[in-house]
Amino acid sequence: MSQEECCPKFDPAPWDKHVFEWDNKRFIKDKVMSVFNIPLNFGGVMKRLDQKLKEAGAATPEYMCLSDHTSTWNMNVYLAVNKEVPDAENVSMSGKFLSKVYEGDFKDTGKWMQDFNKYAQEKGMKIKKTFMWYTVCPKCAKKYGKNYVVAIGQVA
Repeated sequence: MSQEECCPKFDPAPWDKHVFEWDNKRFIKDKVMSVFNIPLNFGGVMKRLDQKLKEAGAATPEYMCLSDHTSTWNMNVYLAVNKEVPDAENVSMSGKFLSKVYEGDFKDTGKWMQDFNKYAQEKGMKIKKTFMWYTVCPKCAKKYGKNYVVAIGQVA
């Protein structure tokens, strides 16, 4: 990718209103400090994870990075990887997941979460854990004219 394309253009179709299964999908995990859910060191954390990827010769499938807002002060990030990465917290996820795509300003995340929970209930599913996939950075969202965010919930 060129400098002008720091984030690839996202295709929402494969992720909107889908149920899928992961069997030990690989991620590396890190923490981002937040103040009232506003990330403070997200860029630095992503640079650190990117450096670990490069050193390991690993790649990140679909450029997927899931966010788990654990409190107003912390967010865990899970960067998808194609192999184990040394000197990183390697984790895997398995199970059945539901996804739905949203588009708009990050301030609407609360509304999206309410809608996502309602959508899951309508499908007869109970969400055990929810992740947000912010598919592009703010600069690329402006460039592409779309800010897609995917809610991904592990369902029971």
